[in-house]
Amino acid sequence: MLLCSNIFMTFAWYAHLRELNGKAWFIAAFVSWGIAFFEYLFQVPANRIGYSVLTVGELKVIQEVITLSVFVPFALFYLREPMKLDYLWAALCLVGAVYFMFRGKLA
Repeated sequence: MLLCSNIFMTFAWYAHLRELNGKAWFIAAFVSWGIAFFEYLFQVPANRIGYSVLTVGELKVIQEVITLSVFVPFALFYLREPMKLDYLWAALCLVGAVYFMFRGKLA
């Protein structure tokens, strides 16, 4: 559910840069809000279910990992952004965040 939520979120936040570039900003905002509605249909129940087994910090870190996992392919293939080594460094930072957030459960 968080994966679906993040796909909708990424489109709501960034697809207008390519698809509605020539339109007024408020048109892009209304279209993005429409897409974000579907994001929330997945995000709210996913967080409620996740919070029953994870702390809010763990849930947030997992969400950020999913966000980067969705955003990088979106940026590369949909927005045609060049591949950057910064994506790797960001991913390594998230690996560290996952370790520190979950290290108590690893023992």
